[in-house]
Amino acid sequence: MSAAGRSTDPAGAPASAAAAIAFEIDGRRIEARAGESILGAARRHGVEIPHLCHRDGYRPDGNCRACVVEIEGERVLAPSCCRAPAPGMKVRAAGERARAAQRMVIELLLADAPEADRREDSELRHWAQALGVAAPRFAPREQPAPDFSHPAIAVQLDACIQCGRCVRACREEQVNDVIGYAWRGEHAKIVFDCDDPMGASSCVGCGECVQACPTGALMPRLLGVAVQAGDAARVAPRASQRQVDSVCPFCGVGCQLTWHVSDNRIVYVEGRDGPSNHGRLCVKGRFGFDYVASPDRLVVPLIRKPGAAKNPDFGRVPPDWREQFREATWDEALDAAASGLARIRDRHGPSALAGFGSAKGSNEEAYLFQKLVRTGFGTNNVDHCTRLCHASSVAALLEGIGSGSVSNQVSDVMKADLVFVIGANPTVNHPVAATWIKNAVRRGTRLVVADPRRTELARHATHVLQFRSDTDVALLDAMLHTIIAEGLVDRDFVAARTAGFEALRESVAPYSPEAMAPVCGIDAATIREVARLYARSRASMIFWGMGVSQHVHGTDNARCLIALALVTGQIGRPGTGLHPLRGQNNVQGASDAGLIPMMLPDYHRVGDDAAAAGFERLWEAKLDRRPGLTVVEILRAANARQVRGMYIMGENPAMSDPDLQHAREGLAKLDLLVVQDIFPTETAVLADVILPASAFPEKTGSFTNTDRMVQLARQALDPPGQARQDLWIIVQIARRLGLDWRYAGPGEVFEEMRQGMASIAGIGWARLEREGSVTYPCPSEDDPGHPVVFGDRFPTDDGRGRLVHARPEPADEQPDGDWPFVLITGRQLEHWHTGAMTRRARALDAIEPEATASLNSGDLARLGIRAGDYAAIASRRGEIVLRVRSDDGVAPGSVFVPFAYAEAAANLLTKPTLDPFGKIPGFKYCAVRVSPAPAAARTA
Repeated sequence: MSAAGRSTDPAGAPASAAAAIAFEIDGRRIEARAGESILGAARRHGVEIPHLCHRDGYRPDGNCRACVVEIEGERVLAPSCCRAPAPGMKVRAAGERARAAQRMVIELLLADAPEADRREDSELRHWAQALGVAAPRFAPREQPAPDFSHPAIAVQLDACIQCGRCVRACREEQVNDVIGYAWRGEHAKIVFDCDDPMGASSCVGCGECVQACPTGALMPRLLGVAVQAGDAARVAPRASQRQVDSVCPFCGVGCQLTWHVSDNRIVYVEGRDGPSNHGRLCVKGRFGFDYVASPDRLVVPLIRKPGAAKNPDFGRVPPDWREQFREATWDEALDAAASGLARIRDRHGPSALAGFGSAKGSNEEAYLFQKLVRTGFGTNNVDHCTRLCHASSVAALLEGIGSGSVSNQVSDVMKADLVFVIGANPTVNHPVAATWIKNAVRRGTRLVVADPRRTELARHATHVLQFRSDTDVALLDAMLHTIIAEGLVDRDFVAARTAGFEALRESVAPYSPEAMAPVCGIDAATIREVARLYARSRASMIFWGMGVSQHVHGTDNARCLIALALVTGQIGRPGTGLHPLRGQNNVQGASDAGLIPMMLPDYHRVGDDAAAAGFERLWEAKLDRRPGLTVVEILRAANARQVRGMYIMGENPAMSDPDLQHAREGLAKLDLLVVQDIFPTETAVLADVILPASAFPEKTGSFTNTDRMVQLARQALDPPGQARQDLWIIVQIARRLGLDWRYAGPGEVFEEMRQGMASIAGIGWARLEREGSVTYPCPSEDDPGHPVVFGDRFPTDDGRGRLVHARPEPADEQPDGDWPFVLITGRQLEHWHTGAMTRRARALDAIEPEATASLNSGDLARLGIRAGDYAAIASRRGEIVLRVRSDDGVAPGSVFVPFAYAEAAANLLTKPTLDPFGKIPGFKYCAVRVSPAPAAARTA
């Protein structure tokens, strides 16, 4: 199928403008839309036909035969789910012949069903009652034993009707290829891999099969509720007191979901048909919700006891941490926080204060937090985790095309002929986005994966470029050289839409594929082939992640990707463009809202007098025109006693920052540290005042995903104990600092944001409540939003994109004889960021309960370490001990360590050297050594 013929809906069928088809069903004349089945048309017109294997959005299978209908003039009954109507066709769905067949199918399936339904809303039981099928006349067959080996999913195949929905869910929707059919005849059954227990299989726990199953053969386990010993089989009841539509709190994809709530607890989660996920979720979104009910929740304000020293030398949070604090009233804690911050401001000046906001918080919280720091503290020392994520990408994008946002949405992969994924592992970090990439490949899109690690997505790729760590620019310069030297440049686009092409041509001339192949480790012929494919494709799209941005030359890496798109004209059209996959669920929105030290909301530079004057009028306060310090710079200043007070909301720099020991020492040196969080994080235990906050399902607010979709999350739960909503806490601090803030709720804050942010001017709170998701830029209330941008011009002064060349430069710390390995850090599928939430989610922590390091099997053999043994990994800054895994996707000479584990914190090893433009640390590259762990260290 050509790309031009594909539907714009990632989950849809090919679109057509053909006229409606008139036909008759049970004597009633109805019309079917183009591409619609008899079943689909009947349901749309209120005619119910029994069906079990059919699921909206899935490929019709027609294997259950519950939906058979009689078509006049045809000898055999036809499955209505996969039969298209024809003009004038006469269909009988409720006729005697069709009904007899439908009842027989239901009766035969009921014969094998357990006496007690595995789910209260079993579709099989529903159709049995609707058709009047009572006790079956047939003897049941022997059924497989239940399988409770998976922490999140209960497998009870006695309820399985072999409809195939789980197979299609796994193999065609999520493209994980775990579930299949095995055996024959009466022995046929659903299996996982080679008939393995589900918990031992390669299942990634996305739960798509659970959501698809019509009978409860696959069900979510009961999470977040005390389960009695020996009661491991308990599954979540389908009945719930309330259903609340919201958004997933984890990655930047922004999947829409529904919380099912009973007794102020989330019982289970289902995916909704949102614009970015169309019902799909990953293991975190579906099974990672019970962290909210953790007994570790902070439920009362705390103040450090007089004389209780701050000790930065610890691994996991000490079990006796509470002994350093006393409980306080809210007024007491807020007064202590605000008066302490004001005292430092007045004594040492505004620049002695700083604030870290959160990309986990809402747009409204981010906006108020940065406004508080700028107008209450009087400084631009405000930042958040974007500095540790895509700061270099944003720096390059603002420089090159005038906008830090993505040009095209993830779903545009369905319109691309070629997708280039570099320095990203979306199957782990953005699993639902990865499903659309895999779906596109199955439809014929070419996929190129470039990464120092061979990731799971590589098995779907036509080309895999496993280049050497730290050589991104060498590889990309060689591709640019090829495109320019071989005349593959889109000359019309370059002439009309770009600046700096001649300088770029001269700069890349020395970096031929033949010259760069020994540097990056990819042979010249492959580099040339991939460059030609990218340039010649009708529509090529680039995705990148933190494997590109988290380097000391991260801005240069992104500059090269921007240049690739500009010189080939692969931007500004559907199926093209530049998409840095955002990490946190609201890192895009928090940045848009101004939670960065050099930018006001909507990316106006703090030194821009006109923009600053506009916000001074809106906020009725004077603003500093000097850029503030970034995350790492603030902690350096804390160590140097230049920053003396901090307010940290929902961030955990004592786990997320590089050279962690130095970061913790800086936090411990502060005169005042106020921490607002839901858990006693590694940062919170160094605080002077702890303010218990609200978890994601406990508040309402807007969140902006990686696709520039502003989406509404709705409150589903009440906060526990004395915990309060973050917005209320920020306002209370502001009022105590002398700011006359009187916001009634997030809607009022959002309406103020619209006044200062042209990008969302057309997205009113009422519209957001009504529509749930609106894409920006959206300049007016009648504007639908713009999924594809930069079609005519770039938001630069002259409307042109700027081509900026980067030269290959090695990182400042290279492997040597003493430190022979390269450390790469990153996330795991099951654990998010520093693990504060996911390690308190029962199923997620059961799947990945302890820290591991992944090494190539050859390196393990050479070191004399076996998979499962403990190893010591040391850098010039620290050492950790953890188990090792054998993974030949990791290149020889490299080691991969996830950074979610406080007991083996990867950032004790990383280096704080910064990219000079984005001010982001080089998390993805430092020199380490690996050795067998001493026995004493293994038991420590």
